[in-house]
Amino acid sequence: MIGQISLKAGALQGHSDGNLYFQKYTVLGLFAYFLASLLYIYSLRNIPVSVAFPSVSISYVAVAYLAHVIWGEAFGLKQLLALLLIGSGIYILSRN
Repeated sequence: MIGQISLKAGALQGHSDGNLYFQKYTVLGLFAYFLASLLYIYSLRNIPVSVAFPSVSISYVAVAYLAHVIWGEAFGLKQLLALLLIGSGIYILSRN
């Protein structure tokens, strides 16, 4: 989540001066994705990929909400329904 929000912030800053890739938020976002990848690899030792990979999509729910709060991005019925479907899928996968 930190990676995606940081990349968006970096992309918005990059438009103002033409430098898109070396904004502090862009670098932070790339580092966050790198760290998340390392943690994901470690977690795959204990969690089946058929559960771990879909579970990562819970971050879509949080990122959509944060984008709405921070930048006023759309969060209407269509987004809500899609995010509820994601949440339902994760719930079904996580049940024993």
